[in-house]
Amino acid sequence: MARFGFVISLVLLVTGSPAVAQDVEWDAFLEGVYAEGRADGISEATLAAALSGLQPIPRVIELDRRQPEGTVTFDDYMESRVPAELVATAQQRYAQHEPLLVAIADHHGLDPEFIIALWGLETRFGSYTGGFDVIASVATLAWDQRRSDFFRAELMHALRILDEGHIGRNDMKGSWAGAMGQSQFMPSSFATYAVDWDLDGRRDIWTTKGDVFASAANYLSRSGWRAGLPWGGPVSLPAGFDTSLEGNRKTMPLTDWLALGVAWIGEGPEVALDEETSLVMPGGEDGPAWLVFNNYRTILKWNHSNYFAMSVVTLADAIAGR
Repeated sequence: MARFGFVISLVLLVTGSPAVAQDVEWDAFLEGVYAEGRADGISEATLAAALSGLQPIPRVIELDRRQPEGTVTFDDYMESRVPAELVATAQQRYAQHEPLLVAIADHHGLDPEFIIALWGLETRFGSYTGGFDVIASVATLAWDQRRSDFFRAELMHALRILDEGHIGRNDMKGSWAGAMGQSQFMPSSFATYAVDWDLDGRRDIWTTKGDVFASAANYLSRSGWRAGLPWGGPVSLPAGFDTSLEGNRKTMPLTDWLALGVAWIGEGPEVALDEETSLVMPGGEDGPAWLVFNNYRTILKWNHSNYFAMSVVTLADAIAGR
């Protein structure tokens, strides 16, 4: 084990906020990680390869501290996230991988276009998966005091992934917060949902398409996806409608929404009138409205953002020609 024997004082100047100072013994932190890893059965070789010489990354803490400088409107978000060229590429990728996608979707009880939609929106079909060292990133955030418990657990999962041989130490790259691979799984999500589709002994969400697609499908399936159920559709609201009823966590049977005067725009999806339904208005009270069902709420378990969920269903509909 590397012994640093000194205290790191890290001072970051965060845009728009005062300087953030830290005075924490990094070497003591790593000693604790070594001890926990050994107790958890992680090999000495893995611990040494992962942690020897490891240093915190100031840029990671800076990004974690940074607050948004402004609010992106829903329309601007959708325009930038689901441009026409992304739709065209998604349709091409679906055609290219259709047999594999259908096999995986059938196995997991999923609609295959949503696999491609998530792949495209998360990493532009695997073209950008992040360049941060995942071990260093999550270790930095575990050492930092803001969300240390959460990231300490993520660090231990990441060490376990290395120990099991799913990815090499130098290839374990991802986002600054530790999201990895073409499906952008946090280490804990990898531990729970990643799939070895090709049965080669590795759950490779970095380079193996079958593993990437099956892992995403498994995530949605185990989060409650119901194959064949529409995600929802656009609606109009009557004058004076009580918008306090809006929210993806507020549900009531579809028939109750219709009784309140909420009406489908165009031909509504075919779904039972007792289906638990939510009203979402990502653009605010003056923006468009949608009634959404279980599968939309399942996407929110992947990312707790109505902006993100609407981009997924919009791209999936375009892939499927809806």
